[in-house]
Amino acid sequence: MNPAELRLGERVMLIDSKDRRYLISLRAGASFHTHAGIVMHDQLIGATEGDVINGSTGRSFLVLRPTLSDVVLKMPRGAQVIYPKDLGAILMQADIGPGMRILEAGVGSGALSMTILRAGALVKGYEIREDFADRAKENVRAMLGDDVSYDVEIRDVTESIDERDLDRVLLDMPEPQKVVAHAEQALRPGGIFLAYLPTINQTQVLRETLNQYAFGLAETVEVLRRTWHIEKRSVRPDHRMVAHTGFLTTARRLVRQLDEPIVAPDESESDE
Repeated sequence: MNPAELRLGERVMLIDSKDRRYLISLRAGASFHTHAGIVMHDQLIGATEGDVINGSTGRSFLVLRPTLSDVVLKMPRGAQVIYPKDLGAILMQADIGPGMRILEAGVGSGALSMTILRAGALVKGYEIREDFADRAKENVRAMLGDDVSYDVEIRDVTESIDERDLDRVLLDMPEPQKVVAHAEQALRPGGIFLAYLPTINQTQVLRETLNQYAFGLAETVEVLRRTWHIEKRSVRPDHRMVAHTGFLTTARRLVRQLDEPIVAPDESESDE
């Protein structure tokens, strides 16, 4: 089987001449309608990834399988998703790898879940809204297949965490400070706590709470993404960028609470 051949049931990304992107699932006999014309799914089924397909008006569309980033930005959502620039940072900040046992609370539309699962970790989700949980499970299975192991419980993580000896606890919710005591009990020593928050005021409250429990090496970062315009001799930053979206706060689970909090080292400091 040719791995570049597009198959029935696959998700594909159509990109027009103005870089507008459309995410569709291939179905026999179906058609995709846009102001630039109609593209028949049968034209795409059996086509080669990276090929150019002409619509009914003669306008062309590049067809590719979507990246995870494409899916996150274009998939159906009930809640605001974590942006791809932050998803990549979460994998590094929380040091996520194959086989790790991870609790994720506030699964939203499933963007973080599918990112973690793709990294080979095992995810248990807590979500208070059933509609969000259902949407997350649909999106995860559409991206990773029906065989993916992904369990989401409808429950409030601020009340308790049943799991023990977790490697990571990841939170995308308004008041993660209410989970810190439960996370202390649920995480194994050396495990990592991570919370994603939109404002620095919420982040300050979280940091103060972490200092009251057996956590150390606390660190808060934000990620800014700026693309560049490069065309012949015209080389400059693009006028628009994805700037602030949220703050990522991490901390390590220690054996006991310390008298003075240990903070993460400043990367700008020299070893000299």
